[in-house]
Amino acid sequence: MLLSITRTSFDRKMDWEAPRIEPSKFHILRKPLFSKNFLLILILGLLTAIGPLSIDMYLPAFPDIARNLHTTIAEVTLSLSSFFIGISFGQLIYGPLMERFGRKRPLYGGLLLYLLASSGCALAGSIHHLIFFRLLQALGGSVGLVAARAIVRDLFEVRENARIFSLLMLVVAISPIIAPTAGGYITTFITWRFIFVVLIAINLLIMAGIYFLLPETKKPDPEFSLKFQAIFKNFGGIFKHPQFYTYALTGAIAYAGLYAYVSGSPYVFMEIFRVNERQYGWIFAFIAMGIIGSSQVNNYFLRKYSSEQIIRFACFSQSVIGGCLLLLTLFGWSELFSTTLLIFLFLCCQGFIFPNASALSLAPFGHVAGNASALMGAIQMSIGAGASALVSLFQNTTPVPMTTIMACCALTAFGVFHFGGKIISDHAGKNLVREEEVEMISTL
Repeated sequence: MLLSITRTSFDRKMDWEAPRIEPSKFHILRKPLFSKNFLLILILGLLTAIGPLSIDMYLPAFPDIARNLHTTIAEVTLSLSSFFIGISFGQLIYGPLMERFGRKRPLYGGLLLYLLASSGCALAGSIHHLIFFRLLQALGGSVGLVAARAIVRDLFEVRENARIFSLLMLVVAISPIIAPTAGGYITTFITWRFIFVVLIAINLLIMAGIYFLLPETKKPDPEFSLKFQAIFKNFGGIFKHPQFYTYALTGAIAYAGLYAYVSGSPYVFMEIFRVNERQYGWIFAFIAMGIIGSSQVNNYFLRKYSSEQIIRFACFSQSVIGGCLLLLTLFGWSELFSTTLLIFLFLCCQGFIFPNASALSLAPFGHVAGNASALMGAIQMSIGAGASALVSLFQNTTPVPMTTIMACCALTAFGVFHFGGKIISDHAGKNLVREEEVEMISTL
């Protein structure tokens, strides 16, 4: 059993590594769902969703953007890759800033940058301008991902984290249901530029929610160094922890399969299977329902199984489904229905992997949750950007590039989980031996 011997020592570490905020200050999950706690989770979900919203809403507009800016869909896809790069790098910036200045001040700064960059996207006169402003938009929007995960770690008990991340995924997963459909209608009846106007309005709504509803969950720490050497050392210390790199990499590589799908699906569905913008939006919404459903079923499974058991089964299932999807395309048997169904099942697995992997990655780092959240997010987005870029690079007249990257991501994630689990078990076993030696010495 993976991590079966880590519970005792790991839980002991939580007692001193993760100081809790007094329950009298934040009555988290002690009141009915439709209360101030519900609004808090909603704001955190919207912060997490700002990145997916920025991606999903403009996907149906790719052909229209290409025509309007006199370029190709492949070049428009580069604006997606630049967004992934920006959101990866940006998280590494906001992690240390949130340790030094608290959670809310960096939030306001990042969302202001997002606001200005979205205006630039709406006014872009060429594909190069759009790529540049998408990079800036991602640098600003990445603050929401870091802050949401760090605040969850600030406010909630370690054992509740996987359940809270599942609730956040419920908010986030609504994005790929509504956003592509809305983007398709906006593109059809108004113009693709108005998509970024809608994103500006959502950003203003989130900023208002932060101001009125979101508490400051971490006091500024003037002693936290922002020197490059100190930041690098802090990130290095986090990444060396076996529990962190095993689950961060497992979640990130599995999640990269989603980014491969997001990057390749406009071409596969609209160019190969010949669906229009609105039909693509509905297909995208149906597939996204798999993530929503599975992320909520995950809460039920957590009552009976450990996060490690759930991740193992989900990674194995995703590998099998990814292999079937790849074989269909390699033999030329893929068509609209089978491709949609297999991608739906593939992403259902993601609803189980991501919340559990996120919770286990951050669990040992309550004292530096901002940095741990930033590093986890940067790893996730960097690998996602790589998967997206590979799909664009190998784009041809078949779905093979997209399905190949998806299958490879699933298989690699399962391998990392399997071998990383052995490292965690060995590490935990050594710690238990040391603890027993200390206890024996103390009794002499």
